[in-house]
Amino acid sequence: MAGTQAALGPGGGGRARAGGLIRPAQWSRALARAAAPAVDLLRGSAWVRAALAACAAVTPTGWAVLAGSVAAWLASGRLHWSELRLIAVMGLVVFVLCCAMALGRSSLQVALKLSAQRITVGGVSTVTVEVHEPMERRRFHLVPARLRVPDGTAAGRSFDLPVLGRGMAHRFDPFEVPGAQRGVIELGPATAVRGDPFGLVRRRLLLADRREVLVHPLRINLPSLGSGVLHDLEGRVTEHVSASDLEFHTLREYVPSDDARHIHWLSSAKVSSARPDKPFMVRRFLETRLTHLLLIVDGEAGSYTDPEQFETAVSAAASIAVRALKDKLQVTLLVADRLAHEPSPMQALDACARARFGAGTGLFGLIARGLRVAPRTTSVMIVTGPVRDYPELRKVCSRIPRGLRATAVRVDPAHQTGVTASGSLRALSLKRIEDLPLLVREAVSG
Repeated sequence: MAGTQAALGPGGGGRARAGGLIRPAQWSRALARAAAPAVDLLRGSAWVRAALAACAAVTPTGWAVLAGSVAAWLASGRLHWSELRLIAVMGLVVFVLCCAMALGRSSLQVALKLSAQRITVGGVSTVTVEVHEPMERRRFHLVPARLRVPDGTAAGRSFDLPVLGRGMAHRFDPFEVPGAQRGVIELGPATAVRGDPFGLVRRRLLLADRREVLVHPLRINLPSLGSGVLHDLEGRVTEHVSASDLEFHTLREYVPSDDARHIHWLSSAKVSSARPDKPFMVRRFLETRLTHLLLIVDGEAGSYTDPEQFETAVSAAASIAVRALKDKLQVTLLVADRLAHEPSPMQALDACARARFGAGTGLFGLIARGLRVAPRTTSVMIVTGPVRDYPELRKVCSRIPRGLRATAVRVDPAHQTGVTASGSLRALSLKRIEDLPLLVREAVSG
């Protein structure tokens, strides 16, 4: 009895149960490890890939016809109904013929030609589809395929592919892609859909790469920013001492490596009379730093009550960035999740087009990222929505180092355009994008 209790006690019974539960799992893991090379080999096999592609080409309707034909054949043998056998044979014959219609490979070359890869909101880009059959021997196919070109809409564009001889080309009628809203419109990849009239088999052949149409935000022509919002077009004086600059600081004794053009002759004459061994004095300057505008657009969805307000903010930032670049100012642009450091006007607009509403980090993260990318920033401008009030904006701008000029623009349709707050933070309110020139003029006069 004691031996039985010892065998069935908590320790022994627990070990027996644990061993019974673990042993099958160990066997399954061992079998998985042993079968892994074979599975990898099958996955890498061309025959396996071809079989999987063939199965993927069969539509749900095709699988239903195949399963129904097989079921009718089995039922006819059990029930001895010749009608079911006839239905099964017809179904299998139709399935095989439909598979034969989808056979073959295409050597066609398809090109998507755009009239303009970059357009503004409201603009149109014309797309032309050209199909070319190379001079090599045309590959075997039974029926003409249908070409489908995604154009940013759910339906896309479809064309009937003609049967072309070697070296022949065909150009379809061009179609227009409207830039209804800011963003990126993806065209392609163009695919040829080959199949049967009953929809049992559908094969897709990739014939052209993907193209993009960038829809830039609406821009407003602005007056020069140099003498207005930024105030420091000619440069901004820092506390760093330089050997050659514009802002005079002090004098020091001459050393052989100094530029003779910076010798202060009047002071040198006075010093040389008292100290002949130190006949010259040279000027020292304070470093003048060129204007570098860090322009940030808040991308958080919680900062706006309507996505259209974010579009207005992006349009305002794009207009300011383009105007600043025309004024030969250095610009670093952060639009939600997109960064453009010292870009050209086209690169700045591309960044605005690719920006996504609700993407990127918060304002604190954007400011930190911008100052890390552009450490020589002299002015910071933040464009945000109406949800962020002025106390919150002052708190955000407190992260900006002292000595940098900070300006905040709130897109707020409920308030009139103008300067709505003052003090340590220069805060502006923008009702609509058309009021941006007025806002700049008020900032200049203020």
